[in-house]
Amino acid sequence: MIPRATYRLQFHRGFTFADAEAIVPYLDRLGISHIYASPITTAAPGSTHGYDVVDPTRISPELGGEAGFRRLVAALRARNMGVIIDIVPNHMGVAGDTNAWWNDVLLRGQSSPYAAIFDIDWSRPILLPVLGGPLDKALADGAITLDHHDGRHWLNLYGERRLPVRDEDQASADREPLAALLGRQHYRLASWRTANDDLNWRRFFAINELAGVRVEDPAVFAMTHALYFRLHDEGLIDGVRIDHVDGLTNPLGYCRALRARLGEDAWIVIEKILGVGEVLSQDWAVNGTSGYDFMEEAAALLHHPSGAAPLACLWHDISGRRADLAAEELLARQQLLAWQFSGQLEQCVDAFAAIAPDGITRGMLRRALERLLWIFPVYRTYGPTPPATDAEVRASVRLRVAPHVPPGEMPVVDLVLRWLAGEGNHADPVRRFQQLSAPIAAKALEDTAFYRYGRLLSRNDVGFDAGHMALEPSAFHLRMQARARDWPTAMLTTATHDHKRGEDSRARLAVLSAIPDRWGAIVSDWEAIAEPLSHGVDCGDRYMLFQTLLGAWPDSLDASFGGRITAWQTKALREAKLRSSWEAPNESYEARCNDLALTLIDSPAFRASITAFLAEIAPAATRNGLVQAALRCTMPGVPDLYQGTEFADLSLVDPDNRRPVDYDARIAAFDHPPAKLRLIATLLNLRREHPDVFARGSYDPASVDGTDRLLAFERRHGDVIFRCALALDGGQSTGAIRFHSGEERDVASLFADSPIWFEMG
Repeated sequence: MIPRATYRLQFHRGFTFADAEAIVPYLDRLGISHIYASPITTAAPGSTHGYDVVDPTRISPELGGEAGFRRLVAALRARNMGVIIDIVPNHMGVAGDTNAWWNDVLLRGQSSPYAAIFDIDWSRPILLPVLGGPLDKALADGAITLDHHDGRHWLNLYGERRLPVRDEDQASADREPLAALLGRQHYRLASWRTANDDLNWRRFFAINELAGVRVEDPAVFAMTHALYFRLHDEGLIDGVRIDHVDGLTNPLGYCRALRARLGEDAWIVIEKILGVGEVLSQDWAVNGTSGYDFMEEAAALLHHPSGAAPLACLWHDISGRRADLAAEELLARQQLLAWQFSGQLEQCVDAFAAIAPDGITRGMLRRALERLLWIFPVYRTYGPTPPATDAEVRASVRLRVAPHVPPGEMPVVDLVLRWLAGEGNHADPVRRFQQLSAPIAAKALEDTAFYRYGRLLSRNDVGFDAGHMALEPSAFHLRMQARARDWPTAMLTTATHDHKRGEDSRARLAVLSAIPDRWGAIVSDWEAIAEPLSHGVDCGDRYMLFQTLLGAWPDSLDASFGGRITAWQTKALREAKLRSSWEAPNESYEARCNDLALTLIDSPAFRASITAFLAEIAPAATRNGLVQAALRCTMPGVPDLYQGTEFADLSLVDPDNRRPVDYDARIAAFDHPPAKLRLIATLLNLRREHPDVFARGSYDPASVDGTDRLLAFERRHGDVIFRCALALDGGQSTGAIRFHSGEERDVASLFADSPIWFEMG
């Protein structure tokens, strides 16, 4: 039941199971074997992504319910196709009043039959940071009222949300002051600003609307996964993608339990961000990751290493910020720990202080934990039985943290590292550290530093090693040989619902790494155009805008482009947290940045310049995009095609990358397909015709004479051989390729019409 090729679909009430059913013939013709569905369980009303699950036991009525899902599966099975679903074990949506389990916990507290589901500290009432200001002001303003509905009393917040009143208080609820009534509930209302410091339940990253789930409890595991197990047992799904696996208490134990329940025939992949040099352990009992690591490898291969230093200098000269990413990431980690995750850090320190031996103070532990979190090179370690790879991580951590540790306190760091290794079996403090290191890594790097560091934005994406510009072909070959050996059925992707920039936008910007001097001259021209229009816009923000406009600029402008750019820009400024933020938006500065963006888009001088430069780099950009698509379709693993990206993908960060897809245009294009669609369909159908060579075949690099910017390889299974050569920097006029099987090809004869050559032998 391993997919041959998947197609990711984002389901919501604007794109339902019925809509997916209508494109099944098209997907089949494209060469897809499985739809890879975003979460299909019931989410918050109107959810556009499905990760805010409010009922994991029921398929979403907004998507078509179980009946609609069964019809979609029937249409797929009729063509020998299947479904993989995205599941969300780490958290549930608790905003509004549509999560019946969460509402019952608020009503009954620890006596609720659902209390064990959520990761709550029951030493005090559940903090609900839902008020616009202090509680006393909300009461004085009449923002909290008492309502009677369905035979019981409810608290009404701002006329928008209802909270249950305890059964014990129903008789007297309307005969006493609201403040007294509130004081007896199982929850405590507070300003939204208190969450970072006072929250007593685990949330997803810094999102107060998503509450952590204790899936490590076997009863919770069974309750929250019953639907998935039934769908699999009935043959309706062939596997799952596990969202945010690193948020769980025991990710390895969870994956093993899931494998044991679904069986060896299920395809299980995990959303796992691998740190630099991190290797996924075979202990996971999964088929591999959902492909962010491959997206990084393929993207890095397209970049030229010679651009690293000059582009770093250009960024520093323009922005005044550090030329290296590491400094930005360290600063972001320090800032987020001191603010956004301060409450979680203090709870972690308390847990370790409770087990500390005599002579180790809370202050020492706080400094040790804080500094470890500053530099932790991967999302987390694992336990309670750590895999062998954890030892390598801890050794690396010790070296990295040493310069930051106060004199004489390294033994405290060593003690924490031994606890993380399992010494003493201190499960609770270790869990708290592991569930803090993951969000710190993600929020500090991907959601902060990547919006502050602008050396080249095509290297700033989910799972990317943005500190390194490029990956040499020889290193790429080693990675693919390891894939063929260790993870031959992992997912391969180059575009996702989470990416910062579309795959073809990144491919276009990658060209700049090969022409940094030319790019510097273009930037000078654009700065001359933009300077009189900037009105105090930071030079670094302006430079990031230039790159974004270049990467996203369409073949023909339409009315939506300006709005898409300003939406990206506003999000980027708030994520960077330098001159604006989600918590305290600087709307005046954002407006000046938006005005600059819109003025540049409308400027005849800027339009003429960017159009000319795009024409100049178009051959290289197109080549990069085609090479990237070919890599995804030919490497060891299961290629995934994100919805709509069979056409050029110049999307921006969400929600832009989740816009509706024009499938009528794509279906019509099959008669005269553009180059990208034609290449993808050809290669995916080649995988259908020769499944073994791609699913189980070896990966053997070819030797190349005359150039180091060409990738050639062959895949072999039995007597069937697939040979392929990809020109990374355009066609080469000299040299020879010698394949592992003994075949030889002259370079000059291969790339006359395309940067990609392949054959079945």
